[in-house]
Order: sequence, then C-alpha cells, then structure tokens
Amino acid sequence: MNDLSNPSPALPSGPKIERFKHELKRRNLVVETVAAITPNMLRITLTGEDLADFVSSAPDDHVKIMLPTSDGEPERRDYTPRFYDADARRLVIDFAVHEAGPATRWALEAKPGTALSIGGPRGSAVITGVKRWILIGDETALPAIGRRVEEGRPGDTITVIAAVEGQAEEQSFESKASLRTIYVHRPLSHATDAQPLITALDTVEIEPDTFVWVAAEASVARAIRAHLVERRGHALPWLKAAGYWVKGKADAHEKIE
Repeated sequence: MNDLSNPSPALPSGPKIERFKHELKRRNLVVETVAAITPNMLRITLTGEDLADFVSSAPDDHVKIMLPTSDGEPERRDYTPRFYDADARRLVIDFAVHEAGPATRWALEAKPGTALSIGGPRGSAVITGVKRWILIGDETALPAIGRRVEEGRPGDTITVIAAVEGQAEEQSFESKASLRTIYVHRPLSHATDAQPLITALDTVEIEPDTFVWVAAEASVARAIRAHLVERRGHALPWLKAAGYWVKGKADAHEKIE
C-alpha cells in the first residue's frame, strides 16, 4: 500500500514537491547478478517475489539494506534503488567499494544466490514542474544522478557535475533529455574538499527556474549549498542538498536545510 501524505503546495516561482509515504516492510531477496561498472563500483541485481509491490517514486529514494553480522543484529546501510522492475521482481543497487566496511565486504563477496534483506523506501519526494536540472555529487550520489538522468524527458536539460577518483570511475548515462556531463577528478583522500566541485559549478550558467540537486559528504554539500545561495544568488525553492555520508561516522547522513 502507498498513500499520498500532505502534498506540499507549489512554492511561489518554484517547483511542486509532493511527499509520498510507502508501506514499510522487510523484503527477502537473493542476488541474481554482480557486475563491475567501474573498478570501484559494483552493480548488483537482486530478485525475489517480495518485490511484487515494491515502490520507489523518486530517483533519490533510499532503501535500507540489512547486512548479516556474527551477533545476529544486522548492520543497516542506506542505498539508492538504481533501477527496479516490479513486474520482473528485479531491483538494481550500485555499491561503491573503495572503502572498507560491512556493505563493501558484502558486495565484494556477493554472488548469484547470496541472500539480502532490505526495507523501504520509507517515502519519496517527487519533484515536478522542472525542465532544467543541475545535479552535483560524488561517487555516493552517482546512482541517484544516473537514475534522474535516465528518467529525463524530451525537452529537459540536465547538467551533471560529479567528483570521482579518475577517468576509470566515470560513468556514461543515456537520456531523452539534453545532457552535459562534467567530471572532476580528485583523490578519495580529498573527498571532503568542496572546492573542485565549486570551481566546476562556476563554469556553468544557472538559468532561471533551474533545480539544483546536491549530494556528497555532508560538509561538501553544505559548502556547495552556501555558495549557491550566497555567491550565486540561487533561490532556495530551487535547491535541495543532502549529506549522503559524514566523514568519520558510520551509517550517517544529513538533510541540509
């Protein structure tokens, strides 16, 4: 079951954002395939009858994956549903595997038949009334960015600004929208430095009624948001920023107001 909960009214001179709540249930799935799409990004396809009523209404939704541990209490981590097909009972999740941790270990060891339980998405924020997008992020944001790009419509324009370790980590996306992609190369040790992304952003004209979406390490997302508002004069109704991870903290993320 999924129901519409308190849709937000259209903001003055802004897009419409509707918030949906979804039934929260645990789904027991198994790995169908594992593929490396870049040296440090694995694409894992999961399948199972529990996906029959799976719903994900927005490209930046998150599911909670539940990783088995020795003490029986699972580790939980947030991941983007990169692609899903409820009719085929199939869900795709991309895993960045450049860091040690329980999710990375699980992804590196996963093979067809490996079990995984997930929960969510708890809800979706669906943005409409947007024809121009700027999507900014690091490796952790690429699944949401890729899904947004691939769901782009004819007549839309999308600019992607993404920070990755090097050319080998660049991903290509197809879209019905007009797409421009700018990759910024920096070592992972500099993933908390916002300046390379800000420098790239300053080469891009931000036309009126452009929605800017930002997701990266929390301090980076905050710095980019502040730059957009304070230096570029970008209107808050046309901006969404989130910390997809926080340096030094496990399973941490921040919604940036």
